[in-house]
Amino acid sequence: MPRQDAAASPGTPPPGRPAAAPSAPGPASAVEVPAPASAVDPSGPAPEPQGPPLAVCVGESMAVLLPDRPGPLESVDSFRLSVGGAESNVAGALTALGVPSAWISRVGDDGFGRRLLGELTARGVDVSAVAVDPHRPTGLYLKEVGGTTGDRHDLGPGRSRLHYHRRGSAAAALSPALLADPAAARLLAGARLLHLSGITAALSDDCLALLRALLAERRPGRLVSFDLNWRPALWRERDPSVLPPLLDAADLLLLGADEAETAFGTGDPRALRRRFPSPATLVVKDAARLVTAIERDGAAVTEPALAVEVVEATGAGDAFAAGYLAGTVRGLDQRRRLRLGHLSAACALTAHGDQADLPPAGVVAALLDAAPEDWAATRVSADGIVSPVLSAPTVRVHTTATAAPGGGAADPRPAAAPALGAP
Repeated sequence: MPRQDAAASPGTPPPGRPAAAPSAPGPASAVEVPAPASAVDPSGPAPEPQGPPLAVCVGESMAVLLPDRPGPLESVDSFRLSVGGAESNVAGALTALGVPSAWISRVGDDGFGRRLLGELTARGVDVSAVAVDPHRPTGLYLKEVGGTTGDRHDLGPGRSRLHYHRRGSAAAALSPALLADPAAARLLAGARLLHLSGITAALSDDCLALLRALLAERRPGRLVSFDLNWRPALWRERDPSVLPPLLDAADLLLLGADEAETAFGTGDPRALRRRFPSPATLVVKDAARLVTAIERDGAAVTEPALAVEVVEATGAGDAFAAGYLAGTVRGLDQRRRLRLGHLSAACALTAHGDQADLPPAGVVAALLDAAPEDWAATRVSADGIVSPVLSAPTVRVHTTATAAPGGGAADPRPAAAPALGAP
């Protein structure tokens, strides 16, 4: 269960920045985690999460209002309530991919916060270290979906725009005090993977300080991944020069070529590798074309994206990150990690909202093992997947999940190998 934060009060600074640096939680080796698997079977059944989460994602999430029809906001009659956020999206997708995950953040003591916690709990995400702030609200954003209305303000088919209302939110009050919270310390101590993003750095000075503290706290056996997640609107009143040191302090760095071009003046993978020499692996996503993973020694693997009939683009980047990270946790080779990221992103692109189902595990395994020409010939749409490696001409992407213990969803997903592969 999330904890109530009684320390916050109206008009006061963000809760409890410690007078001195908090003592570090116990070493990761003190937390019992599953023993490494000698082999990875991507087509095996997904186990129920046991023990502490292997992955912890820290950052903001918000309530989302989704329109009942495409077109400009002024033409929308009603909205459907959902939730979204980069780090919680990744946590939910990782859990669906068989990697037990937790999300750490702050939400308001309001209906939006309760909805957010309820949905993430239903996805199987551990929210035990989420603080409930009695004075600050849960952030909110509205999604505008393009259509064919002919209105001059219509974004057009396949396009969407997000309108944020997050200033002064509970999540913006995240701070290094989090490290002294027992619930958060327990999760961080057991994490084999810690996932962060640049969104958090832009929310407030205290959020930036938290990222710096988490990146400075190196632990044997724990991989730290960092997704740039460039949001220009968030940086209009803040200094983006704080970002490069954060990115270079991660073990695994994920960037979109387009966002890197805007933020750093180049989207070229080799140039970015020189700009950020410290991470063991740098992954550069070139939109719908390809993704390149470059190791510290310069060795590179490039994998083309799948051909997709896009329904909506929101959430694809988070889905790719989750797929790639799940492949990393399971010890897949670099090409299969990239392919699992591509497949996860493709499923998100063919669904409304930020979360989407993957096809059955056997289909995933066949696609991860496909010859390059068969991978290139694969097509993904809202109706399913067509590929030379599949015995049936199409396989539905959106499966019907059945209830699982603990409120999650049972679905034949790739099994999680608890060993963390080298980045």
